[in-house]
Amino acid sequence: MEAVVPVHGVMAEFDDATEFVAAIHAIKEAGYEGFDAYSPMPIEEAAEAMGLHGNRLPLMVLCGGITGFCVGYALAYWTGVVNYPLNVGGRPLHSWPAYIPVLFECTVLFASLTAVFGMLGLNGLPKLYHPVFNVERFALASQSRFFVCIEATDPKFDLEGTKRFLQGLTSSQVSEVES
Repeated sequence: MEAVVPVHGVMAEFDDATEFVAAIHAIKEAGYEGFDAYSPMPIEEAAEAMGLHGNRLPLMVLCGGITGFCVGYALAYWTGVVNYPLNVGGRPLHSWPAYIPVLFECTVLFASLTAVFGMLGLNGLPKLYHPVFNVERFALASQSRFFVCIEATDPKFDLEGTKRFLQGLTSSQVSEVES
């Protein structure tokens, strides 16, 4: 008795970026929602064709910077006014111009850490394994080939129908992606 291997999706390989972007447009027009595209370099037209517009990272970095500013101000105020007040030369204890270097450094620190960890979190990294790695030719995705994978979780997904659809898109090769 033969074991049935679950399918993650169907992957099509394309030779150039023009065919790749045209295929993404065709996939969207056909009504597929659950698919992903892989290319050796960033292609702005592919991102637009997939409908990837919003990015939450800039707002996250802004919030991280504001948090860093507030933490830095609280730290400088607490150390200079509450914990260890020193009146040197008659200056006021709460002298905010002296806080500027601390505020700047805390703002940059919190914003940069938010950018790094936010990028990793939004990209789902670190991801050491993905089912598309099971396709032998997928190693070319980082060199010279373009791939589109329609996932089995898509409501419109039908194994044979999706294979036929992708073969009709000028793809050089269509293969099943095992889970």
